[in-house]
Amino acid sequence: MDHRRDVAREIARRYCRLEPHSIEVLADLLIPMKFLRGEIVLREGEECTCMYYVERGMVRQYYYKNGKDVTEHFSFEGRIVMCIESLLKHVPSQIIIEALETTHLYALPRKKLLEVIDTCPELGILYRKITEHALISSQHHADSQRFENAQERYERLLREKPEIILRAPMIYVASFLQMTPETLSRVRAQHEKSTK
Repeated sequence: MDHRRDVAREIARRYCRLEPHSIEVLADLLIPMKFLRGEIVLREGEECTCMYYVERGMVRQYYYKNGKDVTEHFSFEGRIVMCIESLLKHVPSQIIIEALETTHLYALPRKKLLEVIDTCPELGILYRKITEHALISSQHHADSQRFENAQERYERLLREKPEIILRAPMIYVASFLQMTPETLSRVRAQHEKSTK
């Protein structure tokens, strides 16, 4: 069954209010996609041409540094994922997007979205709100890495996005928090001990 209209309403609910006409236009732009666990949504070196709304499942964004993969971000239900530099500058992505579970996405092609903004200005506001949200989220994560210790980073993640800890492999969670798996194990044990 095609859920594009429901997805368009959910995107509007999360990012900015849209009139019924704008929801219809947005729904027409959405492309349903499905990825199995371990499948790649976007490869390194490909241009990111879409924003992806996660209807069901979880994805991670990662890159390679000194031969190791480093998790930069997780997205799950109700979130939008993109490689923002590649999307905005039309350059090859250095970031890879991988499905961590069977994942249902709706792709929103940037080019098609920009084509309808003149006739549907509300979608221009939506586009701005989505990109602002992505930039602010990225800044919060960067600030957490810079200013918080390992325990504080773990507790923030547990408080703000517990789904990640419950659903993502711990090796990726450790990478995301810029810890070794051993450090994450110690931090988790210390947290459990302090909450008893």
